[in-house]
Amino acid sequence: MSIVVVIDCPDGSIKKASREAVSFAKQMGAGDVAALVLGEAPENELAGLGANGAAKVIQVAGNFTTIQQSANAVAEIMDAQGADTLVLAQSAKASAIGGRVAVKLGASMGSNVVALPDTSAGYKVKTSIFSGKAFAHVSLTKAKKVLVVSKNVVDIAEDGSPAAVEQATVAAASDSKVTVTGQEKATGDILLTDADIVVSAGRGLKGPENWGMIEELAKALGAATGCSKPVSDMDWRPHSEHVGQTGIKVAPTLYIAIGISGAIQHLAGVNSSKYIVVINTDEDAPFFKAADYGIVGDAFEIVPKLTEAIKAL
Repeated sequence: MSIVVVIDCPDGSIKKASREAVSFAKQMGAGDVAALVLGEAPENELAGLGANGAAKVIQVAGNFTTIQQSANAVAEIMDAQGADTLVLAQSAKASAIGGRVAVKLGASMGSNVVALPDTSAGYKVKTSIFSGKAFAHVSLTKAKKVLVVSKNVVDIAEDGSPAAVEQATVAAASDSKVTVTGQEKATGDILLTDADIVVSAGRGLKGPENWGMIEELAKALGAATGCSKPVSDMDWRPHSEHVGQTGIKVAPTLYIAIGISGAIQHLAGVNSSKYIVVINTDEDAPFFKAADYGIVGDAFEIVPKLTEAIKAL
């Protein structure tokens, strides 16, 4: 039996979270890992998935514009490969595809998986629930499993050999219930959902005119910019930068929160970050309890100095 990992590859570039998912599948040690790409991507980019743990890469050409089309294709490839496990990197799209595949194949499904499966007595996965405030240990009892894995669960392996890339076809899968009339994609140098580093700020910046220093720090770090909900509500920053439970949930390697108190709704959107740095004048700000590193001080003094130090490196 084998494991199939669905690769998110927009515009021909493989997302970091998908490489993590491949490494996660490899560490499961339950069989060969086949990376599945729906759509176009450069062959050298696909072959590089071998370094992350893929034994081979299966590419299915076509334009998969709906969730159901993608789910149908994934289920068909799983059957063709004799695969008993599907792994996807956590996202709204991945959860939607995974759920449909689970129903189609009669599989058990675990979402927001935050650790490798425990097979010592059955098959259990540890999942994040209640916006990251608790964990559940879920038994998956069906022969086939679907795992939607959170970011930063494992480190990306880079010691494997290039993988062979195979071309495959699937049955034409029209979705008569859905008509795609157009697509609009978020734009920007680095998108929040893709960023490995996020620099976010709140009402402590006092006004939109002071955001230049946040953008300068982000540029020096190669980071995306985010903000708290009150900031977006006041139109200081676009709503596409709102990070939190009701905004965009992020899981970068490094999250820097500047002038954000750390309300529970904001923490729910960032608590999967690997490292959190907080800069705030209030030493009792709740965010410090969740921080790996904290600086008590005035952002207007600290951020410019931090930016210059990073540029000097």
